[in-house]
Amino acid sequence: MTRHLLDLCDAGGDAIAAMINDAIDRKAARAQLPKGASDADRPLEGRVLAMIFEKNSTRTRVSFDMAMRQLGGTSLVMDAASTQLGRGETIADTARVLSRMVDAIMIRTDDHAKAEEMARHATVPVINGLTDRSHPCQIVADLLTVVERRKALPGLEVAWLGDGNNVLHSILEAAGLMKFNVRVATPAGYDPDASFVSEAQAGGARVTLTRDAAEAASGADVVVTDTWVSMGQAHAAEKLAAMAPYQVNAALMRLAKPDAVFLHCLPAHIGEEVTQEVFESAQSAVFDEAENRIHAQKSILLWAFGLL
Repeated sequence: MTRHLLDLCDAGGDAIAAMINDAIDRKAARAQLPKGASDADRPLEGRVLAMIFEKNSTRTRVSFDMAMRQLGGTSLVMDAASTQLGRGETIADTARVLSRMVDAIMIRTDDHAKAEEMARHATVPVINGLTDRSHPCQIVADLLTVVERRKALPGLEVAWLGDGNNVLHSILEAAGLMKFNVRVATPAGYDPDASFVSEAQAGGARVTLTRDAAEAASGADVVVTDTWVSMGQAHAAEKLAAMAPYQVNAALMRLAKPDAVFLHCLPAHIGEEVTQEVFESAQSAVFDEAENRIHAQKSILLWAFGLL
């Protein structure tokens, strides 16, 4: 069967653990190489990844491109404006055409249903580079970053502050698969999708939903936030006002464990969801996290090709 990664459950906990271990090993093995040099084994030599972007991207675009280069393959970038997708060609037809031309597809879109339709009609792996529902590739990189900071995933206490969005959904999914706990502090009206909460709990994770940022952060191993207003969202002023009590600042970080790690998938809006002091602090792993998108993507690609 073709391996798609639309959500983390498509891989499962054992595969995610294997991805993290592989990423650690590959990252260490190429420590002295130029960034564009290939890994010694070039496992994806001759393979091509098509990357479809319906939303702006820096880290996803560069990390997938560099991942393919380092694995010995190549990539090509497509966007709606310069392809027939922008003129009404269906996702289904695009999937069937690309399946005859490339070896895998990554799609970054505003609608999870589009990624699902792509996977239904593609005969090559389809990877979710971000949708309105979830962001699985980001969370593999986040877990890799946490492990690098010498924190075990089982029993980990993760605090989420702010919007109950796609990144949080994938954190919750990971919690159930990797057996860690999540305290979610969001304002009323911005809760995560209840299905992700129940799925995490069914997997054995303890999920705490609260309106109190301090309650979520107290004793946390990892503190995570994200941009409060995503690209294209309406009612920004109203949302920013609701989110203000959930800013990650020095006082909030002092409630977490002394060695707590701060994560943010970037881009950050300094002074909104996080202060400059926290963002630039020794506890902040945001740039390790960003770099780790490359290493996580490499292992995700190898899994999708059945090589991991």
